[in-house]
Amino acid sequence: MLYLSLCFISFFLLMFFSLLNFVFSMYFIMNDLIYFIEWEIVNLNSSSIVMTLLLDWMSLLFMSFVSLISSLVILYSEDYMSGDITLNRFIFLVLMFVLSMIFLIISPNLISILLGWDGLGLVSYCLVIYYQNVKSYNAGMLTALSNRVGDVALLMAIAWMLNFGSWNYIYYLDCMMNKYELCLISFLVVLAGMTKSAQIPFSAWLPAAMAAPTPVSALVHSSTLVTAGVYLLIRFSKAFPNWLLSFLLVVSVLTMFMSGLGANFEYDLKKIIALSTLSQLGLMMSILSLGFADLAFFHLLTHALFKALLFMCAGMVIHNVKNFQDIRFMGNLSMFMPLTSTCFMVSNFALCGMPFLAGFYSKDMILEVVSLSNLNMFMYFLYFFSTGLTVCYSFRLFYYVLWGDFNLIPMFKLSEESWMMMFGMMGLMIFAVFGGSMLNWMIFYSPYFICLPFMMKMMPIFVSLIGLWLGSILFKYSLNYYFNFFKYYSMIIFSGSMWFMPLIFTKGVSYMPLTIGLRSIKNIDLGWSEFFGAQNLYYVMMKLGSLNQWFQTNELKSYLIIFLISIILILLII
Repeated sequence: MLYLSLCFISFFLLMFFSLLNFVFSMYFIMNDLIYFIEWEIVNLNSSSIVMTLLLDWMSLLFMSFVSLISSLVILYSEDYMSGDITLNRFIFLVLMFVLSMIFLIISPNLISILLGWDGLGLVSYCLVIYYQNVKSYNAGMLTALSNRVGDVALLMAIAWMLNFGSWNYIYYLDCMMNKYELCLISFLVVLAGMTKSAQIPFSAWLPAAMAAPTPVSALVHSSTLVTAGVYLLIRFSKAFPNWLLSFLLVVSVLTMFMSGLGANFEYDLKKIIALSTLSQLGLMMSILSLGFADLAFFHLLTHALFKALLFMCAGMVIHNVKNFQDIRFMGNLSMFMPLTSTCFMVSNFALCGMPFLAGFYSKDMILEVVSLSNLNMFMYFLYFFSTGLTVCYSFRLFYYVLWGDFNLIPMFKLSEESWMMMFGMMGLMIFAVFGGSMLNWMIFYSPYFICLPFMMKMMPIFVSLIGLWLGSILFKYSLNYYFNFFKYYSMIIFSGSMWFMPLIFTKGVSYMPLTIGLRSIKNIDLGWSEFFGAQNLYYVMMKLGSLNQWFQTNELKSYLIIFLISIILILLII
């Protein structure tokens, strides 16, 4: 079987590559090594084109995680996409996607970063429109055009770095913060990172990209496309001036709050998980803007593990309920799909920051560092309120999907017969349980010890418990009816539609140019310009041609008429 062989070959190669990178990353951490590998591609008349690769513990560890998750996702796809006759094409697209991400990770040069960056954007467009319907095409166009803003920002940064003699940004990080000219490069890089990681006001494309197949969503939202912006900002973090960090902090905390609020009013299973990704990206960006790039990278890795597992579980659920994605049609799936429900619960608990799972080690440390930082009350409140919202929408998801009544007519059998999908999910579940502790001991040279008052130390747990109570109680229909929540329908619509961002930044941006284009076509191209331009010229030429044809019919009366007119004209002139 060609399909089986391609999937299995990709799985084993990526798994081997992941283990190799993991071993090297541990070696690099223990010996504190950084390797620059320069490959001279062309050398002509003292002008050389050099390809530079940066290998340190961060790039090797991130490559290891990307390869691990993509290998399990490809194994999962073999069964999930088994009805697709173009499965080979799908696997090749996923492999191109992973290679673009790896290329971006190991590049210390803005030119080669742009190649990986644009590769991600192009292949993500192909994957989002994979199902080839109008919704997918719209989502793909929104994804591609939103990311083009960041691509243009990166191109402008490349053009500006012509002033400094090299595109290897890694050499200029120490002097970037002090020179006014280099602040522009920092701002452009932050803009590029904001578009790729879907921060406000570029958030609309992330839920729209859910039109892609679920294995793609698992890959995109865990370790590839959306984390590329965070990774780029982690690399540039030493170069950012204070005013830029303050701007990034405000934007990222608002993104975290907005996405957490929106997920509580969403009913599409994949969009809820997409909004939770947006919330976690805001958390990474915000802690990065406070100056803790190592914590942002730590949360990036732990989040990749449990978010890929969460999407795989969602894919299994959607697969089994025959492609329904509305959580109101689900319920009591823990009785029918116990293994999937176990993985779903573990990944969701890790997302909430349940003690001793992967998400706890990074998330709890971030919140304690925030409590220790010099933040104002508004930002501090938004941080912890957004954490409570995370637990709230997670337990709302439990209530609708795993508990309650089964709300779909049971015309079909629910089962977990696919061993390949379960193998991929079980592999990631082990990492979602033990990955946080392992990374905590591996990444940090010395353990973080954060001393806080008892109430501030317990604040994350208090907020999580309040969110748990709200999520399991507040979204019951009977309680909504009892408290007359429908009176606040307009506020619920505002919160659930991501603060009208998809409407404002799709139709709002494109309506005026498209209207102007339509009117110019109607009034100019198809109007006066057409009447007096090409069509009129064609009409005149046709008339002259027919007149000329009439002259050349060799009829005697025609020649007599021309002769008489000529004589009359000569007599008049004389």
